[in-house]
Amino acid sequence: MNWFEDGRLHFGLGIEDTFIPQERAGERSLDEYELTQHYRFWHQDLGLAKEAGGEFLRWGIPWYRINPEPGVWKWDWLDQVMDRFAELELRPLVDLMHYGTPTWLDNQFLNSSYPERVADYSARVAARYADTVVDYTPVNEPMIHTLFSGKFGHWPPYLSGDDGLVALVRNLSKGFVLAQQNMSEVLGERAVFTHVDAGFRFVSDSTTGEHDEEIRHLKARSYLVEDLVTGKVDADHELTHWLSRHGMSDYDLSWHLENIVLPDVMGVNYYPLHSTELLETGKAVRGDIADPRAVRNDWTEGLADVLATYGQRYGAPVALTETCLTGSYHQRLQWLDASVACVQQLRAEGQNIVGYTWWPVTDMYEWTYRYGTEPLEHYRLTMGLWDLVPDETGTLHRVKNPVADRFLHHATNDVAPSGVDITEEAAFVSDQERSPRPLHI
Repeated sequence: MNWFEDGRLHFGLGIEDTFIPQERAGERSLDEYELTQHYRFWHQDLGLAKEAGGEFLRWGIPWYRINPEPGVWKWDWLDQVMDRFAELELRPLVDLMHYGTPTWLDNQFLNSSYPERVADYSARVAARYADTVVDYTPVNEPMIHTLFSGKFGHWPPYLSGDDGLVALVRNLSKGFVLAQQNMSEVLGERAVFTHVDAGFRFVSDSTTGEHDEEIRHLKARSYLVEDLVTGKVDADHELTHWLSRHGMSDYDLSWHLENIVLPDVMGVNYYPLHSTELLETGKAVRGDIADPRAVRNDWTEGLADVLATYGQRYGAPVALTETCLTGSYHQRLQWLDASVACVQQLRAEGQNIVGYTWWPVTDMYEWTYRYGTEPLEHYRLTMGLWDLVPDETGTLHRVKNPVADRFLHHATNDVAPSGVDITEEAAFVSDQERSPRPLHI
């Protein structure tokens, strides 16, 4: 029996693993492992996930680091990390693509060899760790990839417009399919594939229906890559003609209908402060980072909506694969309690929800760091179960906060909630945790 078939709700955590290593004038490399010092403290960080009661950890591989040149593979560090997972008996749910491509791959996702390159990389990883790792996410949030790299021109290869979006969708989707096919050949029936999408929601404040057509398109677009790889984009799909107008060939569409990969678990990410975009009457915006739509906090109503929608649309068990709230300890505790209660209620009503993931274990840094010039601390997002507290040398101490204990309570269901004193300031002992393998484990 696979873990998602045992009828339980499985609690897990994630390590923020966005990788955009390419640089150009005015843009810094964005490697969250580098920014959070996870490359230094990985041994401790995996121990923290276990300490918090996590059964699994969503964790990504920096492809550009283990494959620094064409044909060159450096596995030493990754071997140690996978050994650590085994030592802790912590199940890795491995993200193979969390935005970054190797720096030597010209034009990144647009490179004509990208689908075959990512499939080869995925198969090599699956083969190397076949004895201990079977859970994979081929591409995390594929529509975020295509929007940021193909529609908005924010990330390499900096395409824009609908033609750019479709060009990214074409290559990214094909790579997604080939990667899963290759890993299936390596792992056989043991492989467990969790597809992970961002839970986009779109609402309007208009009472006249002025946004109805735009919202229909935006919603359909939010499912596009998952629809393609699961064989839903046929002649009757609402975006088929739009795809053809913007560069998707009949061959591409037929190829996807003949090469279907399905999720064992359908993951969806939901953030109450960001996932619901509001279209406002008389206000036209592009909807990107520079000109964003307004957002509306739909709290657990939005969470219930995305979980039900993805379960119905793809017919697989559903997992909440990322959630948290950026704010004070009190605000994070409120969301943790409310979101777990919502998931439990939906399960009681019969929905097949198998996973809950708090993301991330530690604080992380806002993606706008890539375009900014302020010191790192300016971009810190207070999201984690452990605060990142810098000392005078720049070392980021992992300081446990009250959200960790509450997560442990929910995850184990046999530990009473602690009567924590919720303060707004993290504290640490200055001589603690300076080693990558310090006191927590």
